[in-house]
Amino acid sequence: MEKQTEHTACSIQEIFGEDVFDDRAMQRRLPKDAYRELKKSIEEGAELAPKTAEIVAHEMKEWAMERGATHFTHWFQPLTGVTAEKHDAFLSAPLPDGSVLMTLSGKELIRGEPDASSFPSGGLRATFEARGYTIWDCTSPAFIRHDEGGATLCIPTAFCSYTGEALDQKTPLLRSMEAIDREAVRLLRLFGNTASRHVVPYVGAEQEYFIIDREKYLKRMDLVFAGRTLFGSAPPKGQELDDHYFGTLRPRIASYMKEVNEELWRLGVPVKTQHNEAAPAQHELAPIYEKVNVAVDHNQIIMQTLKRVATRHGLRCLLHEKPFDGVNGSGKHNNWSLITDDGINLLDPGTTPHENIQFLLVLTCILKAVDIHADLLRESAADVGNDLRLGGNEAPPAIISVFLGEQLEDVLEQLISTGRALKTSDGGKLLTGVSTLTDISKDGTDRNRTSPFAFTGNKFEFRMVGSRDSIATPNVVLNTIVAEAFREASEELEAAGSGNFDEAVHDLIKRYAKEHIRIVFNGNGYSESWVTEAKRRGLPNYPSMVDAIETLTTDKAVKLFSDAGVFSKKELISRMEVKYETYSKDMNIEARTMLELTTKQFLPAIMQGIRRMADSANAAEAAGADVSVQKELLARLTALMKEAYESKNRLEEVTYSAEKHPAGRQQAIMFRDQVVPAMQALRAPIDAAEMIVDKDLWPVPSYADLMFEV
Repeated sequence: MEKQTEHTACSIQEIFGEDVFDDRAMQRRLPKDAYRELKKSIEEGAELAPKTAEIVAHEMKEWAMERGATHFTHWFQPLTGVTAEKHDAFLSAPLPDGSVLMTLSGKELIRGEPDASSFPSGGLRATFEARGYTIWDCTSPAFIRHDEGGATLCIPTAFCSYTGEALDQKTPLLRSMEAIDREAVRLLRLFGNTASRHVVPYVGAEQEYFIIDREKYLKRMDLVFAGRTLFGSAPPKGQELDDHYFGTLRPRIASYMKEVNEELWRLGVPVKTQHNEAAPAQHELAPIYEKVNVAVDHNQIIMQTLKRVATRHGLRCLLHEKPFDGVNGSGKHNNWSLITDDGINLLDPGTTPHENIQFLLVLTCILKAVDIHADLLRESAADVGNDLRLGGNEAPPAIISVFLGEQLEDVLEQLISTGRALKTSDGGKLLTGVSTLTDISKDGTDRNRTSPFAFTGNKFEFRMVGSRDSIATPNVVLNTIVAEAFREASEELEAAGSGNFDEAVHDLIKRYAKEHIRIVFNGNGYSESWVTEAKRRGLPNYPSMVDAIETLTTDKAVKLFSDAGVFSKKELISRMEVKYETYSKDMNIEARTMLELTTKQFLPAIMQGIRRMADSANAAEAAGADVSVQKELLARLTALMKEAYESKNRLEEVTYSAEKHPAGRQQAIMFRDQVVPAMQALRAPIDAAEMIVDKDLWPVPSYADLMFEV
C-alpha cells in the first residue's frame, strides 16, 4: 500500500502543469533578458517590447508544437457565460518552392480580432460595427488543450470593443484587481508595512455538478435544450436519507473522476477535493486557492473538462443550478481572501483577534462594503437557474448577510458596547468521551451553511454563485466594493495624521462595527423569521434575477465602479441590457421546449394510456368484473389530459405575447410574471399523469432512471 501511494504522488508531480507554459517552462526556454522583461510585465504591468514579444511567441510556439499542437487560439470569456475561441494554424503563406513555415508572431500572440458584433454587447456594438480585439493576458499562463480535434495552444485574453469598452468577464476583473491592490497597499502603508508591494485576491471555487447517463440525457429534450428537467415526478427516494452525501464513489463515477483529475492536473489546475454531494447523482470538485484571474480561468477549464470527459465515459455533466425539481440544486462556493506578495493574509485574525487592529479594520471595512453594496453582491449571483435555488433549504437566501461566528461577533459587540475589545473567546477542547481518540482544539466558531457570505477562519465564502456561472462577476464586485471601503478608511486615517493614528483607527473600527452590525447574522438563514428580521433591519431582498438586475445602474453603483475605474456607466448599462435579454431568451427557450414536449410526446403518451386503460376496462366489464377503479383512473387521466391541453394553450398565448414585446426590462418582467406561472401550471398535470400512465408508454426517462442508474 505504501508503494502504491508513493507512485501516485510521484505521478501527480510528474504530470502537473506539463501542458502549461508556466514559469518553469518560461525559465527553461526564454533567454534571461526576455524572461526578466516578461516577468516584469506580469508582476508590474510593464509594457512588453515588440522584440521580446517576438521571442516569447516563437518559444511558446516551439513548446506547443513539441506537445503536438498545430493550432493556436485566443481563449476569451465573452458575456455568453462560456468561453470562446477561433483557431489559427501555425502556418505561414506558402514559400516559392511550395513549402510553408510554422510561425506565431509577437503581434499574433498579443492581439487578435474576433467579430465583436456577434457577441452580446448590450448595445455597445451595432451589427455593422464589427471590430473588436482580444488582448493577451500575460498574467494567466497559456496552456495546451488535447481533445478529439488534436492539440491547441490556448492563449488567455481579454476582449474589448474597438472603442475600448469591456465585452468580456476578464477585463473588468483585471481592473478590479488593480483597484483593490492599490487601495489595500495604501492601507497597509498606514500600519507601517513598507515591505509588501502588492495585495492580490485569492479565490478557490468549489464546483458542484450532476452526472447522468448520456443515452438517457439524449432522450430528454428539456435537458438538451434547457439544461434542466422541465417535467418529472419525484422518485420514491430522493436525498432524504442523506446516504449519498460523502458516500463511496460508484465505479463508473470514480473512473470518470480519475480522468478528470489527470486532465486538470496536466493543465495546472490544482484540484484537490472530490466527493458525492447531497442529492443523488450530484458531486463536487474543489481546487486549492489561486490568484483570482487564474482561478477564474481554471474554473472555466474545470467546467469544460467535466463536460468533455463525461462524453468519453458515456455520461453527461449537468451544470444547471436546478436540473431536478425537489432535490438539491448546484452552486459553487467562492472562497475569497486577500494576500500580499510576501505571503500575509489580511483576513487571518491570528490567535487574539481582539488585539489585531489591522485585521479588525480590514474586517469592518468588508462589513461596511457588503452592507452598503448588498444589492450588487446579490446581483452578481443573479442567474435564471439560481432563481430556482436561492432561498430553498439547500442554498443561501436571496438576502445578503454576513456570518462571523460567535468569536468575532463577540469581539464586535465588545467594541460597540464598551468601546474596547478586551478578550477573544476560545473554542475549547473537543471531548469525544473515547479514550483512544485524541482530544482536539476546536475552532473559535462553528460553520453556518445557510449564510450567503460567511467568514471561515481566514477567508470569506460567498455561497450564492450559480454552478454554471463565471466566478469573475462576483469577484469583480467583491474586489471593487472592498477597494472603495479601503480607500475611504485610508482617506480618513490620513486626514487624522500619524500622531493621532492609534486613536483614529480605533474610533473608525468602532464606528464601522456599530454602523454595519446589521449585516451580521449568525442564525438560520433558511427560516421565515429571518426574512421578517432582515426586513426590520432594512436589508434588501431581491427574490429574482429580474429584480436584481436594475441595481447595476443606480447612481450608487455607477459612482462605485467609475471611481474605481472598473466599469463606465455605458458598460454598466450594456451589462444590464445583456442580462435582461439573457433572462428573456432563456425563459423563452424553456417555454417553447415545454410546448414541443407536451404536443409531440406527452399528450400522445397520455392518449395511448387512456386508450389502453379504456380497452382494459371494456374487456373487464364484458367479463362481468367490477371496473369502478378502472373508470376512476380513466376519468382522472382524462381530466389531466384536458388540464394539460388547456395549460399548453395558455402557455402558447403568453409566450407569444412576451416574445413580441421589445427586449428589455419589461419583456423580462412579462416572462417572469406571466410565462413562468404558465409553465408551472402546465407541468403539474403532466407530472401527475406520469404517475398513472404505464412506464413503457412514457416517452422520456424518469427521475429515478436519470438519478439512480449511473
